[in-house]
Amino acid sequence: MPTWEPTAYDPDDFANRRHIGPSPAEMDAMLGALGVDSLGDLIDEAVPGSLRQDRPLGWAPMTEGAVLEELRRLGSRNVVHTSMIGQGYHGTLTPPAIQRNILENPAWYTAYTPYQPEIAQGRLEALLNFQTMVIDLTGLEVAGASLLDEATAAAEAMVMAFNHARGKRSRFFVADDLHPQVRAVLATRATPYGIDLVSGPVDDARPDDTWFGAIVAYPGTHGELRDYTQLFEALHEVGALAIADTDLLALCLVKEPGAMGADIAVGSTQRFGVQPGFGGPHAAFLACRDSLKRIMPGRLVGVSRDANGNRAYRLALQAREQHIRREKATSNVCTAQALLAVMASFYAVFHGPAGLRAIAQRVHLMTVTLAEALRAGGAHVEPEHFFDTITVTVGVGQAGILAAAQQRGINLRKVGRDKVGISCDETTTLEVLARVLDAFGIDPVEALAEAPAIPDDLLRESDYLTHPVFHMNRAESEMMRYMRRLSDRDLALDRAMIPLGSCTMKLNAAAEMAAITWPEFATIHPYAPSSQAEGYREMIDDLEEKLCEITGYDAFSMQPNSGAQGEYAGLMTIRGYHEARGDERDICLIPTSAHGTNPASASMAGLKVVPVKSADNGDIDVADFAAKAAEAGDRLAAVMITYPSTHGVFEETVRQVCDITHEHGGQVYIDGANMNAMVGLVRPGDLGGDVSHLNLHKTFAIPHGGGGPGMGPIGVKAHLAEHLPTDPGTGEEGAVSAAPFGSASILLISWAYLRLMGGAGVTQATRVAILNANYLATRLAEAYPILYRGDKGRVAHECIVDPRGFADHGVTVDDIAKRLIDHGFHAPTMSFPVPGTLMVEPTESEPLAELDRFVTAMLDIAREAGDVVEGRVEAKDSPLRHAPHTTEDLVAEWDRPYSREVGCFPPGAFRVDKYWPPVGRVDNAYGDRNLVCACPPWLDEDGAPLA
Repeated sequence: MPTWEPTAYDPDDFANRRHIGPSPAEMDAMLGALGVDSLGDLIDEAVPGSLRQDRPLGWAPMTEGAVLEELRRLGSRNVVHTSMIGQGYHGTLTPPAIQRNILENPAWYTAYTPYQPEIAQGRLEALLNFQTMVIDLTGLEVAGASLLDEATAAAEAMVMAFNHARGKRSRFFVADDLHPQVRAVLATRATPYGIDLVSGPVDDARPDDTWFGAIVAYPGTHGELRDYTQLFEALHEVGALAIADTDLLALCLVKEPGAMGADIAVGSTQRFGVQPGFGGPHAAFLACRDSLKRIMPGRLVGVSRDANGNRAYRLALQAREQHIRREKATSNVCTAQALLAVMASFYAVFHGPAGLRAIAQRVHLMTVTLAEALRAGGAHVEPEHFFDTITVTVGVGQAGILAAAQQRGINLRKVGRDKVGISCDETTTLEVLARVLDAFGIDPVEALAEAPAIPDDLLRESDYLTHPVFHMNRAESEMMRYMRRLSDRDLALDRAMIPLGSCTMKLNAAAEMAAITWPEFATIHPYAPSSQAEGYREMIDDLEEKLCEITGYDAFSMQPNSGAQGEYAGLMTIRGYHEARGDERDICLIPTSAHGTNPASASMAGLKVVPVKSADNGDIDVADFAAKAAEAGDRLAAVMITYPSTHGVFEETVRQVCDITHEHGGQVYIDGANMNAMVGLVRPGDLGGDVSHLNLHKTFAIPHGGGGPGMGPIGVKAHLAEHLPTDPGTGEEGAVSAAPFGSASILLISWAYLRLMGGAGVTQATRVAILNANYLATRLAEAYPILYRGDKGRVAHECIVDPRGFADHGVTVDDIAKRLIDHGFHAPTMSFPVPGTLMVEPTESEPLAELDRFVTAMLDIAREAGDVVEGRVEAKDSPLRHAPHTTEDLVAEWDRPYSREVGCFPPGAFRVDKYWPPVGRVDNAYGDRNLVCACPPWLDEDGAPLA
């Protein structure tokens, strides 16, 4: 007779292993391969005991159901009103096809930045669509693949204009009708550069030869539309650049900035199907004249060709980027907003030019209808010409009107002491207008107005979105298939491990992602009354508390909306501290082993970068550091170090470096890029750090999204807390991003991660990340030197694999990276921090089978390289040189000395579920010589352009 036996299965234990890839049995096998008895013993060998924190992280884990229930409770504390505040944030309708197939699809949100173009053709095409959309609507010649937010895009444009003047001019005009958060970020960014901001009404602008540029609002923050052609001509006459901060939906109806003579246009694409989310994330844009393209910040997608002569997309002009130019870079932009740019581009594809124009017309006529009804009721409404925003003078009744509107579920904007602002958007209906009018004591209207409030000379005359991609059959079946086709061209974390050192491509659990699309979080305006965002504030406070416990810092600012932005914010906090003490300090010491964006961030903060050597073992050369700190003396402002180092080692001299810095009065900035090796084991604030940024899109489970979104909040010791970024809504200097809490909606992901895992869980994640990295280092050492190790032969969470011995025989690191694609893997980080090497980070999320598959691939590549080294095969005939292999290669005439089997199905590659790259090796040089940054013509089967 069968007997009943209890099953040893605990659902909560399974849930707590969500982020931990290896099973307990797999961990035992890996530890055996490393020759250690326990995970604790391995950690003791990898992490110096003198640096370990003295108490465990204290909060308990929650079940998945409990976390989702708690998120519902937090959401219920937010008040979902119809926000007509405007100020750069608007209600929008996200097409469900885009929400489900892009935003909620791991094929899109788990992808990495498309530095390896052969495995990123889908998202590169979507970003090229984004660039084309921006180029068409702004009337300019080149557009980038997105920036962080509207305010930081405006600041980047200002610095572009400053660099264009080559430092020979210092004055910049800022129109006073820009959004306050834009003016605040401009003021902050201007100070380190010594830029003198001239602020005032546009009518008072008098350009002269001390100006290097000007930025105007089109439309203005209070609604006014005006033609800037004459002002832009006056700027050009004195050799200054003209910048327009504009609205893409408005540009569907009104004259484009390029037609007025603008040199640069910036703005946000938030209202193209991306919810406000209490501040973000949203994709900003920057477009410019062709002659300015080489000083543009951020990423630029271009068209090139592959080894077979087929069209291929890639990131263009990468020599502009901060990792290459370091302190000479024009910007430190690292994380962009790729996922949100993809959403905005698909919104344009989904609606097409006729659909966008219809939406814009309806928004405008809703605003005209409201203005006419208010005027008929006796109200004073400004301006005369507008797109979607009006301002109503209400005198001493301002508070009453605002309160009456809130009672009716409407948020209006407080303007000065006696006015209210009202902005209409895609979600505005006649019923919404009726509630607004009721708050003013005015009867509702029955129908939309018919005559626009845009003068004839400002109406748009040119066509836009003429490319066939914006004229597809917009049946949902066709749209769904187009999105699927693009995602199938890419290799994201949902297909395979992405072993990128320093980038921590770990699991983004579905439960952690769930709440970002809930209306009670997604639709909240960042400048809604604080009483309507109590759930957000409770969540943020709890997240800050846990991050303080993890890091050993005393306070956090959640405002920086990327890792590089966090670096900049941290250095500006240090700068503010020194200035408050009356210290004139301007030198920043940065070891050559520090993270790649550090020098560019220091330069942006107005600091002089002094590099510090690395010792032979990869550690900071303490003697060189001490000498340069002493030489800097009372000019030493800061040191920027990455810990564990970018070489993948816990340096035992870190406290010595911090002590030397403090002895000379400097502050220690510890880059948090490698926090995945520290959580629960080592606290940067205990090592001597004064400030750190944390990459929530790395260690704390926010997905990379194909190159963004990111979040880079900064933690500080108590003495720096008063110098943290200030509220951008005030319009005053001190803010670094457009919203008080940056891209607040994605903070929900990191909060859920910490609550699901608990203190013990995130500590175990760190321990397993170190285990996985050491397992790979040990296995790969069979064929490759591992460049740096700690004193006991262990690495931290990543290791540097050194294939440079093959280079003298013609096998490059590029060959290895491209051959990994044939095996079904994204390449590790290439040539950073050591040229010609690969930096590998498996993260804790990868199970043993995937780690072993990667080892199989790397060992087979080493065997193929060995054939070249030993003369059995010439490099030009090796599968390494022809990689990656496409289906076109497979079916074409085969004239290579190795078989199709060897080329297309190397060991470790899946046979049934094999990833086939859509293009062969991309020709980067050709793409830069023949720069095309907008959608090229569609071709027929014979390669001829389609009509």
